[in-house]
This record gives sequence, C-alpha cells and structure tokens, in this order.
Amino acid sequence: MLILLVVIVLIVLFIWGLYNSLVTLKVRVKEAMSQIDVQLKRRADLIPNLVETVKGYAKHEKTIFEDVANARAALMGAQGPKEKAAADNLLSGTLKSLFAIAENYPDLKAADNFQQLQKELSDTEDKVAYARQFYNNVVMEFNTKIVMFPNVVVANMLGFKAEEFYEATEEERKKVDIKFD
Repeated sequence: MLILLVVIVLIVLFIWGLYNSLVTLKVRVKEAMSQIDVQLKRRADLIPNLVETVKGYAKHEKTIFEDVANARAALMGAQGPKEKAAADNLLSGTLKSLFAIAENYPDLKAADNFQQLQKELSDTEDKVAYARQFYNNVVMEFNTKIVMFPNVVVANMLGFKAEEFYEATEEERKKVDIKFD
C-alpha cells in the first residue's frame, strides 16, 4: 500500500512539475513574440520620419512612398508569426527600394538627419534579427519538450500544441550575388 502511495505521489509530482515547466515555456514564447512586435513597431515608427526626409529630395518618386506606407500598414495589422514575417519581408523590400532611390540624391545621402535615421533603422534591424532568433530558440525548446517521451503523453492530455517558428521567406533564402563593377 505504501509503495502504491509513493508511486502515485511521484507521478503527481512529475505531472505537476512538467505542467509548470510547459506553462513557463509557453509564457516565454509569448514574451519572445512580444519582443519581435516591439522591435517591428519601433521600425515602423521610424519609417514615417525616413520617408519625409527622402520626400524632400525626391518629390517625383510618389509610388515608392505609397508602397512603403502600404507595407508599414500591413506590418502594423499583421497577426501571428507567419503573417508578421510576410509583412516584415514586404516592408524590408520596400525599404530597399527607398534606399536605392536615396542613392540617386547625393545631398540626401550626406544629410545628417537621413544618416541618423538610416543608422537607427540599421540598429533596429539588428534588434529585430536578435528578437526573431530568441523567439525561435524558445519555440524550439518548447516544441522539443512537448514531443519528448513521457512528456508527449502529458502534454497531449493537457492540450499543449507546437508553436510556429518565425521563418524566412523563399525570397530571403535565395543566394545573394555580389558583383563588383
């Protein structure tokens, strides 16, 4: 009887500990996604200043400004890792176009305001990359924990499901060709 009681207590303690660790990891996944959101919002907040600075020099480049505004709006309205990643990639592409236009205006490239905005945007891009990496590490830890035996049995009973990774698009995976003319 005592052995049965000890076994039951051990099983209960195992399930209790596993549940608490899974809940902790689930909260860390949400916090990591929140950090991505913070950095994406910071980047989105910098963009109107950057666009206004470029507009002063490149008044006739109207379509790129509309594209940047639309991409920014898509990012601000995105939900979930896949939608956020797609909107983030769209915005990155439009920003590349904006910087390509800026290359045609030497006065703009030399302007302190433009250089400062470009530096802040670059810094934010680094933070976004770090936040994505941290999120994916936490998701990997969580997803691994819920599929390991005997955790998988308890995780399934308690309704824990695998989280989505923040993934690169096919465009981002393409080989980059660097050519020196």
